[in-house]
Amino acid sequence: MKSELKINKLFEIIKQSNRIVVLTGAGISVPSGIPDFRSANGIYNNSDKKQSIPPEEILSHHFFIRNTEQFYEFYKEKMIYKNAKPNIAHKVLTKLEQLNKLTGIITQNIDGLDYDSGSKKVYELHGSIKRNYCMKCNSFYDLEYIINSNNIPKCRLCSGIIKPDVVLYEEPLDYDILDESINLMQKADTLIVIGTSLRVNPAASLINLFKVSNFIIINLSSTPYDGYASLLINDKIEDVFQQLMTKIEELF
Repeated sequence: MKSELKINKLFEIIKQSNRIVVLTGAGISVPSGIPDFRSANGIYNNSDKKQSIPPEEILSHHFFIRNTEQFYEFYKEKMIYKNAKPNIAHKVLTKLEQLNKLTGIITQNIDGLDYDSGSKKVYELHGSIKRNYCMKCNSFYDLEYIINSNNIPKCRLCSGIIKPDVVLYEEPLDYDILDESINLMQKADTLIVIGTSLRVNPAASLINLFKVSNFIIINLSSTPYDGYASLLINDKIEDVFQQLMTKIEELF
C-alpha cells in the first residue's frame, strides 16, 4: 500500500476512535534534533571513540553512584538537548488529546517534549531530564541548574548530590506510572506505536495487553510486532504527521 493511502487509512481510524493510546520511543524526537539510541547514528553508536566504557554501563545505577562525575560528563554531553523543541508529531498528539480522541501517551523518552507541546496525559516510563532531586533532602532542581553546575550538581540546601529523575539501568520503573499505563492500554480502542523498535522491555511487553484490532506502527525500521499490526507505516515520522495534521485541521 502506498504511503498516501496508508496515511488516509490512519486518518480514518483516528476519526472512528475515541480511546487512542500512543506508545512512543526515541524515534519521535529525532526530527527535534535528538538522536535515538541504537540506530547507526544513535547515541550508543556515536559515542567518543576514546570512551572505552559502553554507554549502557555509564547510564547504570552503580556507575552513577561510584563514578558520579564521569556519569555527569556523559549525561550532559549526550543526554541533554536544551534547544530541542516539539516537532509536528508531538503537536499532532497534543491536538488529538484536545479533541478528546487520545486518552494518553506512554513514552520511553526522557526529553519532556510531550509536555512542552502541551499534552497533559503523559506517562513517562523512564522519567524526565527536566526533573532532578537531591538524594539527601529531596529538594527539586530544574534542568538549567544541572546544565549550569560544575562537575557534580550539589544541593544548595544540604550539599547532597542531585540525581536526574530518570530510570537508569538496574533501577525499577515507577510502579504507579506502569500501572496507569497498563490500565490505559487495556481500555484503548486504538493503539499507535511511534518511533520505537519495540525491543526493550517492559515497554515492549505492554503491546501484549492491547486486544483490539486497530494496532498501528509508525517506524522507519522493522519491529518484532510488525506482523501483528493492522497498519504498518515505514516512513519518516515528520512526513507522516505533517500530512496527518493537514487532514485533522481540515476536518476539525
